[in-house]
Amino acid sequence: MSRTDEKDVLEELASLPTLAHPTVSPDGTEIAFYYDVTGRNELHVLDVESGEHEPWSDGEVPRNARWGVEWAADGDGVFFHLDEAGNEQNDVHRIGRDGGAAPVVEMDQQVSLYDVGEAGETLLLGSNRDGQMNLYRHETGGETTKITDYERAVWGAHLSPDGERVAYATNEADDYDNRDVYVGGVAPRAASDDSEPRNLAIGDTGAESTPADWHPDGSKLLVGDNSEDLGRAGVYDLDADSVEWYGDRSYEESPLFFLPDGDRFVVSRAREATGVPVVYDVETGESREFDLPEGVASPVGGEHVLADGRVVLVHTTPTRRPELVAYDLDTDEYETLVEAEYGPFDPEDFADAEYFTVESDGVPETPARAVDHDPYETTEIGALLFDSGERPSPLIVNPHGGPRARDTKAFNLYTQFLVSRGFSVLQVNYRGSTGRGREFVEELIDDWGGAEQGDVATAAESVIDRDWIDSDRVVVFGGSYGGYSAYWQSVQYPDLYDAGVAWIGVSDLEDMYENTMPHFRSELMVKYLGHPEAAPELYERRSPTTHAENVDAPLLVVHGVNDRRVPVSQARLFREALESVGVEGVELDAEGVAAGEAEVPADADYEYVELGEEGHASSDIGQKVRTFRVLDDFLDRRVGTRPTLSVTADD
Repeated sequence: MSRTDEKDVLEELASLPTLAHPTVSPDGTEIAFYYDVTGRNELHVLDVESGEHEPWSDGEVPRNARWGVEWAADGDGVFFHLDEAGNEQNDVHRIGRDGGAAPVVEMDQQVSLYDVGEAGETLLLGSNRDGQMNLYRHETGGETTKITDYERAVWGAHLSPDGERVAYATNEADDYDNRDVYVGGVAPRAASDDSEPRNLAIGDTGAESTPADWHPDGSKLLVGDNSEDLGRAGVYDLDADSVEWYGDRSYEESPLFFLPDGDRFVVSRAREATGVPVVYDVETGESREFDLPEGVASPVGGEHVLADGRVVLVHTTPTRRPELVAYDLDTDEYETLVEAEYGPFDPEDFADAEYFTVESDGVPETPARAVDHDPYETTEIGALLFDSGERPSPLIVNPHGGPRARDTKAFNLYTQFLVSRGFSVLQVNYRGSTGRGREFVEELIDDWGGAEQGDVATAAESVIDRDWIDSDRVVVFGGSYGGYSAYWQSVQYPDLYDAGVAWIGVSDLEDMYENTMPHFRSELMVKYLGHPEAAPELYERRSPTTHAENVDAPLLVVHGVNDRRVPVSQARLFREALESVGVEGVELDAEGVAAGEAEVPADADYEYVELGEEGHASSDIGQKVRTFRVLDDFLDRRVGTRPTLSVTADD
């Protein structure tokens, strides 16, 4: 007997197995990665020659695959980060081929493993144990010792091949926008030791430089810098104390790694909404792009290169889920090592992205209800539109997080989920986004809730003008800084939207400063907005909580209780702000059910959900299903959905 049942598309989408943090082994014959093909995130290891992979873990690794992994130098173990219920206060653990995970480094607050010494004796760590994010050296089986002590956060640390030196980035200048590359020893300096870490002084003061990789012989560093606006890659000769820059500055480029011969290096080139690997010849400066389908190709961790010389990358497009590939630079051919899983779907089931641009002066036609702005400099803003095919189509405006990030032509599960419910999705690379150079990024300094939000609204207006968009069903939805955007769009341009969803979003800037982690306090809040004591009016005027009375459409607020990046107090303060101005709502449980109610009251002006056992979002399948259900239920009741994707199965 055969029958056909419509299955739960939402759950099928959330359950698609996802590969994360692939890392090449020291000998280049294996690749470790997180994989949730069993329904739970586990650590898998691929034997490149046979093409087979198997799990090393059985529940010991985190359910949420946010943080990466590193091979032990002997190739018989893998280090991973383990927190408590998504709070990102990581310790470092090690697991071997036969399982047996055990803690290696346990400290208060957040711990991040940057590098593993080639001899296997030294782990290079970052931690905010003492307040700010600084570097620590851990000797295997021994002590953990602090080796830097800066007031500003330390980023991007790399051990030299001999394990005696470390390259990293931080800022000691008065200019808060500055960042320099330093080289120092890994041993802690004694009080009598006057050998200070060496500032390479690579770029202009106020620009940002960063180390990417050590040359195999330890004599040079691959570095990046944005002194000339667009990011560039260079090779710094430590003996000659000089740097040679590469490229013609046509595109923003970010350095990635040297190839094992040391004669070539690889960068990532940002072109519109794509990410393209490029290989440079150190001696001649000649370059060529990897020949891959248009999308985003990202480097993996570990050695980057297999024993046979092929470069390992993760490649994805808007309709093709991330795949692990090995690229041969001699033939420009590539092999897929781990294919993406599609379950009951096919790549043709997913919506492709249309890239377009719009001219914006930061002041849309829609009236501003919170803060008035004079026009800013008119600039070209890039955007991606995913067409659901529904006619007329409701629209979700989905600003990205960061804010120092960008939306690209990569597969995005949340985007495809929304498209499957009948919504077309707009993503906007507003001023402040990456990929366009230093000046474009710095447009957001001292102006959160300003021109960048006008860019989002202007792009939305341009799409709403298309005759196939339903202008009466427009929703803003975002997470993290995108959640700030969702709050701000709801209070600044309420006439534009018929509903809003703020997920793990920033709502009160002073509270965010007080309660986020120290490195986010200094490198996000102070860098962009100044200290709240020096800029109290800016912190108040650009906080969505200040203007909560402007909310004029149903709003869903969702936040994880263990979030340490954007604390749950942000959601609670916005709820309090709504209540204080007479906006009435309902609190739902993590499954979207109102206490004591068979259904959510139809007259509730806002809905509020706190997600337990979760921090700043999660890749765990069960937690994604829960979040999707809450979003889907809200959108269906408040806006109306018409699913465009269905799954059938024969029994």
